Amino acid sequence: MRSKTEHTRHKIVEAAYECFWRSGFARTSVDRIAAQAGVTKRTLYSYYRSKDDLLAAVLTRYNELATERLQRISGRMPPDLDGMIISFFTQLAGWASSTPRWTGSGFTRLVVELADLPGHPAHAIARRAKATSETWLTNLLSARRVSQAHDRAREMLLLMEGAMALTLIHRDRGYIDAAARAAKYLIKRGRRRTSHKRAG
Repeated sequence: MRSKTEHTRHKIVEAAYECFWRSGFARTSVDRIAAQAGVTKRTLYSYYRSKDDLLAAVLTRYNELATERLQRISGRMPPDLDGMIISFFTQLAGWASSTPRWTGSGFTRLVVELADLPGHPAHAIARRAKATSETWLTNLLSARRVSQAHDRAREMLLLMEGAMALTLIHRDRGYIDAAARAAKYLIKRGRRRTSHKRAG
């Protein structure tokens, strides 16, 4: 009985994830999620009291998937710094080009959609997810002996978010390539500054 319950819960969360990702939170109805999951609306509400509760479950699940994705990305990166940066943005471009109807980061889109509801629990979940990405990237840069790795990681994430937004607007992956070049420039410039300070 428990396995059936977990299976139904999983179906609902996966259906909601698909609907929210494709159409956004506001445009997705509970009826649509129930239909996508193959359950009645009454069954859905027996698991989740509201669409907001379901969204929290979806974001928790998405965070797990995002963490797994970061591990896969880092596993494909070469040990050298330039190769790591190129790989980071190349894999971003691959995600954008290989995903049908790609719409960028689900966390970013959701927070923008709920910007007028700053107390919504989705904001806290999204912040944790983005902080995880920032820590992950900081550790990768630190392992490659980049000074002020946290600052450089934050700059790379800013470039990534901007590149995703402009790629969505223009449907041109050239913005991701430009972000990669900018990231390499910023990190090399930071290294030169550090070298000059040591020499002084």
